[in-house]
Amino acid sequence: MNNEADIEIKKGQRLREIMQVMRRHHFLSNFYHQKHPEEIYAALQELGPTFIKMGQILSTRPDLISPAYVKALRQLQDQVKADPFSSVQQTFKEQTGHDINEVFTSFDKQPFASASIGQVHHATLKDGTPVVVKVQHPAVSQLVNTDIALLRRAVKLLQYVPSEMTVVNLDKVLDELSRSLLSEVNTMNEVHNGEEFYRLNNGDDIITVPKVYTKYCAPQILVNQTMVGKSVRHLFKENFKGPETPELIAKRKYIANVLVKNFMKQVFVDHFFHADPHPGNILIHELDPASQDQPTMKTIHQHEVQVGNTNLSYHQEAPLPPYRIVYLDFGMMGTLTPAMADGIANVVLAITTKNVRRISQAVLAICNQTGPLDEPAFTKELGSFIRPYLAMGVGEIDFSTMVYQIVQLCQKNHLQMKPEVTLLIKAFGTLESTVARLDPDISMMEVARPFGLQYLKRKFKWRDSLDDQLISLVTTAQETAHLPDRINATLETIANGDTQVNFKLKGQDRLLKQIERITNRFLIVIILAAVILGSSVIVEGSSQHPHIFRLGVIGYSIALVVIIALVISELSHRWKNWRNKNK
Repeated sequence: MNNEADIEIKKGQRLREIMQVMRRHHFLSNFYHQKHPEEIYAALQELGPTFIKMGQILSTRPDLISPAYVKALRQLQDQVKADPFSSVQQTFKEQTGHDINEVFTSFDKQPFASASIGQVHHATLKDGTPVVVKVQHPAVSQLVNTDIALLRRAVKLLQYVPSEMTVVNLDKVLDELSRSLLSEVNTMNEVHNGEEFYRLNNGDDIITVPKVYTKYCAPQILVNQTMVGKSVRHLFKENFKGPETPELIAKRKYIANVLVKNFMKQVFVDHFFHADPHPGNILIHELDPASQDQPTMKTIHQHEVQVGNTNLSYHQEAPLPPYRIVYLDFGMMGTLTPAMADGIANVVLAITTKNVRRISQAVLAICNQTGPLDEPAFTKELGSFIRPYLAMGVGEIDFSTMVYQIVQLCQKNHLQMKPEVTLLIKAFGTLESTVARLDPDISMMEVARPFGLQYLKRKFKWRDSLDDQLISLVTTAQETAHLPDRINATLETIANGDTQVNFKLKGQDRLLKQIERITNRFLIVIILAAVILGSSVIVEGSSQHPHIFRLGVIGYSIALVVIIALVISELSHRWKNWRNKNK
């Protein structure tokens, strides 16, 4: 009983701490309006590991926060104190049922990294395989759940900010944070993601993926093959220390090309993609010339020929360069349904044609409609927004800004991009910023176009299409035979005055609401005039009758109150219109 009371006291203390920090940094006001990102940064850093992790997750979601916030929150660092080795041993034993020395011949007692969720140690399996072992901090899932629940309570208890003045939907942000954090604290999600990504991508050209040793993994334990290499950023022109040789330039171009083509395969072939391909998650491993562990050839063409009843197949090979691209960190992955992949392919093809109407139709297909939509107005707004980007080259586009503005444009028109789409756009932008610094001449859109076209061709069935066209042709021919009769019937209806033609004007709903508002005000004014006139007659003719006189005064008072209310309402309406225009 006392333990429960202590927990409640600690929760109460933590809630007060959260609220105090949020008040001091004007957290809600700044976050709602996406202003002063340095205050949000300071608040999250002060509130500790769970909130720092929330900020880091938000920094990967340009669909939820502004570019300035993305830039500020990327600087968050969670230097968490490492747990003692005894705690690591206990967690491993509880999760796997084995002692550390039963599974590993060696296990570094000191971790080489410690973050908010867990810490990572070097180790060696019994068969001599070098691995890295990620062990969660004790009770981290309970801490995450507690902090999320307290954050929701703090937001409700703090001052209310009118929704029409907000830039972000805080409830949606909290939902996304909760889902991402709870997914990350269950290490088995990352285990399954790593296994699937390894199956689909390991050995694709020079792509290498660490093997997951599933039998040693648990909800709080992850065991991966050790991967060596340097972050791809060491090849960026601004970071590279050395001469710009033709071999180096060719190497950068080759790596950029492989990254783009592999990513397109992930999207259009696998429908399973790495959602956080930033430079820290992409290593370049230089091979030892004496090593025979890595394949040295790759298939560049696969051919099949039928000779009589026999199928012959052969393939052409080309040598691989002496380096490999290593993917890391599979905690954040994206999955596409075949229908969504169709929509993405159509968006890619529409953008490469630079046809604004096609782009608009393709975007609408990957969004959910949340309210009334004026499609022509949306197409016009999207065209005005996207035309400058269509003229830009790779490296000139700020994807964080572009994604945020697209999401805001969709929300303004009662459209909501599906979560897997915003995740894909974010991953696309992250990877493009990397390949642009390796090869400024490459364009992911140009590489994406043949993949999208090939994907749609695979989905296209000639026989079904011909059948549909034939049915349509027969139906049209049958309808055409009745066309003269229908024209005569239409002309006769028009001549008899029985026809009704409906027109829909652009913005007519807003116009009708305005007319209704004016009409209601006009009726109120007429009634007020009648009340004032009647009250005047009553007051004038009832000086000898106090009760009737009071009735006239009451009429005057009611009219005065209504007039004041109308003036306040009109001023408030004009103020809101002015504020919306100047947002």
